Amino acid sequence: MADATSLRLDPAIAAELLADPGLWRDFNDICDCGGRLAGTESEKRAFALLRERVRAASPANSGRSIPVPYGGWRAKRATLRLPGGSLAPCHPLVRTIATPPQGLPAEVIDLGRGTPEEFEAHASEIRGRVVLVRHELMFAAGTIHRRRKYDAARAHGAVGFMIAGPLAGHVVAGSSGRQAGDGIPALGIAPETAARLGRRATGYPTVTMTIETEEGPAETETLLYDYPGRTDEWVVLSAHVDGHDLAESAMDNGTGLASVLAVARALAPRVAGFRRGLRLMFFSVEEWALTGSAQYVEALGAEERSRIALNVNLDSVAGSPDLAALTSGFGGVEPFVLGVAEANGLGVRAVRPLMTNSDHANFAQAGIPALRLVAGFDDPAANLRHVLTPADTRDKIGQGELHSATLFTAALVAAACNAEPAEVARWRS
Repeated sequence: MADATSLRLDPAIAAELLADPGLWRDFNDICDCGGRLAGTESEKRAFALLRERVRAASPANSGRSIPVPYGGWRAKRATLRLPGGSLAPCHPLVRTIATPPQGLPAEVIDLGRGTPEEFEAHASEIRGRVVLVRHELMFAAGTIHRRRKYDAARAHGAVGFMIAGPLAGHVVAGSSGRQAGDGIPALGIAPETAARLGRRATGYPTVTMTIETEEGPAETETLLYDYPGRTDEWVVLSAHVDGHDLAESAMDNGTGLASVLAVARALAPRVAGFRRGLRLMFFSVEEWALTGSAQYVEALGAEERSRIALNVNLDSVAGSPDLAALTSGFGGVEPFVLGVAEANGLGVRAVRPLMTNSDHANFAQAGIPALRLVAGFDDPAANLRHVLTPADTRDKIGQGELHSATLFTAALVAAACNAEPAEVARWRS
């Protein structure tokens, strides 16, 4: 384990970060781009902004754009008609299939949280019905991701899928996880709508889902900027650009993007003296089953993978003063992460089980040590509960939270770039 002195962020770098007006400016400018749903003008504006800000900090580094082909999708219309004929607010999940033009009438079976046990207990009743489940706090141990619930509904013969959000008055967004081909229509709804769809003694309530979509080949990009160190090894600092069209996608992931830009401004002039280089990566279609980072990692050869010492992925790093490092099963990474936190007077929790909820997962599954920094882990009262709802807006973020996350990121990345080879070897063990 490295000594505390080597893990402490250079006071000059810390002072620069604390005095950097660009952190808050960038965060607000990213939010001004809109929700950044992949394939929209909002996403394109965000990429243009990132290019501009990196160029301003490092004029000689033009970076490179990696094309990312994916299955394009756009929802043109969605309605949900309740028993009695009234319409309820709803939001189509990303890459849901369309219903017939006249709509899909079907009974609703409410499976509560939507655990494997609930699906199994009602296995004989699901076929031909719309499954209703609840959205869970994504940043918590034991969370069952909506994609698993969607897949379970399909596997049990459901004809439709609905997921109810956690906040009164707000529908919920997110991806169905469908890649291509067959699927079932999927909507996000508000909790008060779900409350009206429970089973009665007389039977299951009937709703009519109507979804109109447009699909076809599409292409986005991954932006990559290399700042070489003294060796051919790299520390990858990443964040995803895309979000959802319900709000500003401020926490998820305007916070991560702004923090990466600030860390790059502070460290880029110094990386040439570091043992390892710094690679900045801005992924997209993360919200679409981590597609951008999956394509990047899959294209890496074995030697290239071995030269990446660590991936530090920033996703939703403010919205709570409490920061956690999801270390993806790499137990050897945890003492290092906690040592950096302690050396810099910051409180950070390490969470070991692999959580496939952001781009770090693709690195980790390829054997590359990887972690995700996230705020508000396991705290249902944190503002992170607003993620994937229309309330994911900039007013949920405290400047102090974003500064603390950025300081820790800079300390972690700088220490990783300079870590001894024996330390790096422990990360992979």
